[in-house]
Amino acid sequence: MPQIAKFPGNDHRPSCGIASIGLQLPPLALAVEELANLRGEDPAKYTIGLGCREMALCPPDYGVVDLATGAARRALERWGGDPDRIGLIAVGTETAIDMSRPLSAWVADRLELSGAVRSYEVKHACYGGTLALRQAAEWRLAGAAGSHHGQERAALVIAADVALYEPGDPGEPTQGAGAVAMIIDEPRIASIQPLSFPWSEPQFDFWRPVGERFPLVDGPLSLDCYKRAASHCFQALAQHSGEATIENLAAACFHVPFPKMVKKAVFALGAALGWSEEHTALFFTDKVDPTMSWNQACGNAYTASLWIAVAQALAGLPAGETIAAFSYGSGFGAELLLLEAGVEAAAGAWRQDFEQDLASRESISIERYQQLRAGDPVRQRPPVSATG
Repeated sequence: MPQIAKFPGNDHRPSCGIASIGLQLPPLALAVEELANLRGEDPAKYTIGLGCREMALCPPDYGVVDLATGAARRALERWGGDPDRIGLIAVGTETAIDMSRPLSAWVADRLELSGAVRSYEVKHACYGGTLALRQAAEWRLAGAAGSHHGQERAALVIAADVALYEPGDPGEPTQGAGAVAMIIDEPRIASIQPLSFPWSEPQFDFWRPVGERFPLVDGPLSLDCYKRAASHCFQALAQHSGEATIENLAAACFHVPFPKMVKKAVFALGAALGWSEEHTALFFTDKVDPTMSWNQACGNAYTASLWIAVAQALAGLPAGETIAAFSYGSGFGAELLLLEAGVEAAAGAWRQDFEQDLASRESISIERYQQLRAGDPVRQRPPVSATG
């Protein structure tokens, strides 16, 4: 496999990456066939046409803070490091609960993390979690992290969201929720290549003005933007490192609004790279489709969606294998990252988070779903604590 260029000035593998992963799903779920029957649609429109299976849902007393905190607690426990080494907390989300106080403050309050910590929230639609990760990695690589008792400080990065649409909206069957937390420290699970491949254009493909309960979506434009962004990012990688780099990926992970959208983007980038349809279909089947089954079990989780796919792809991956992670956020901004599996990827310890949450969650009836939706709002309003 061709060598991927390292950060200028580095002649060794970067000592920065993912040291621990934690996932959290909410406690409820609805099969999309149930929703199809309610809306008078053929279930195949959702299961085959969109590629969806189940929607992860939150009960009234559970929301984005619970998701983010649950994933973070699992990542911290699995990491086993001194919590005082955490010098940065960055939360990517589009399920903001306050226009000033960052979601990171709610999480830090519950986890009792305070002191010499940079803490903030990142917003760029579904791209926000990736931006938080990139900022944390660059903070480490730049030497800005500092140290605690002789050890370099680590970062806690969280991508967490609850995705709901207006009842009856075409986006309703793609709904979901979930969170992924990552400790950015020594690359025990995966190193993050410093060089990445971004692309952005100002567009109104998906947005939610202040005061609106649900997003506004231009579906055809959103699909076009997503395909164009994927093509630009992968072409940039091919131009920099050679097309063989893409061919030899162990997996190619994508932001998953719904699986069929990913498939359309893969065929668009295949055409941009000059691949035959047969070759593109094989790439999708071998490298992309296997990374999306966790997404199908929880639906679109916005900022967490890509990182759920990455977590699945890394679990069980031999050390040294490389995967791609394509992030997209409406508005729009996109970025293609490369990650190389570390020595602890093969064990895939975080797999138990997903399996545990899947086994314990309740599959609800369509009547219960309607009751939940009648009780919207979408965003959780946690009480102000004594330290808030």
